[in-house]
Amino acid sequence: MWILVFFDLPTETKKDRQNHARFRKEIMRDGFVMFQFSIYIRHCNSRENAEVHVKRVKRLLPDKGKVGILVITDKQFGDIELFSGKNPDIRPETPQQLELF
Repeated sequence: MWILVFFDLPTETKKDRQNHARFRKEIMRDGFVMFQFSIYIRHCNSRENAEVHVKRVKRLLPDKGKVGILVITDKQFGDIELFSGKNPDIRPETPQQLELF
């Protein structure tokens, strides 16, 4: 499973910029990485694990601004087409799943 968090937070005042930076740093601390500006992604091994991280993001929501959270499967993420200008771009690799016996 993949979690995509996309946000548009105000940055007009010093407090707004602090809230923006705090939200961004906290989701990165939870394992999200930048996919594009204001779009962060995280891979999870199961729906249950994804739900845990979605709840964490919801606890971090700032008072102002817009935040979207989307959970998709590996298959759906694998169908994404990325471009840099008109040239196809490489997609992020799916992290290897660790198996313990």
